[in-house]
Amino acid sequence: MKLSSITEKLGSIGAIVAAMGCASCFPILGSLGATLGLGFLAQFEGVFINKLLPIFAVIALISVVVSWASHKQHIRGLLGIAGPIMVLATLYLFWTASWSTYMFYFALALMSAVALWDFVSPPHKVCSTPKQNGGNNEH
Repeated sequence: MKLSSITEKLGSIGAIVAAMGCASCFPILGSLGATLGLGFLAQFEGVFINKLLPIFAVIALISVVVSWASHKQHIRGLLGIAGPIMVLATLYLFWTASWSTYMFYFALALMSAVALWDFVSPPHKVCSTPKQNGGNNEH
């Protein structure tokens, strides 16, 4: 596995686990975290929301951009950067909006879906100029 693929999944999982530690901010994820035995993380809520969640979102964003630059798959790249950008926008721009929690949940779901997509069907480089090999185009 390439480093960008590993860091992309690490960023997605880290963002979800960090959100699970904040039951008052994200009740659905807080309930899930408590069910999984992560209720003790509530004492670190401020650290998770103010420090770890943005760090993991930035790690995921950087790794998706690096992967996008090397593989040139635009749909996968756009979906990959949308999740971390939405997480950061929720934390820094739309925190007080009533709909921001829904956007945050959608962003985490999108990050998870893209990570699962990368696991099931890893990205392959798309050539910008096809090579001619006996009339067959190789990509």
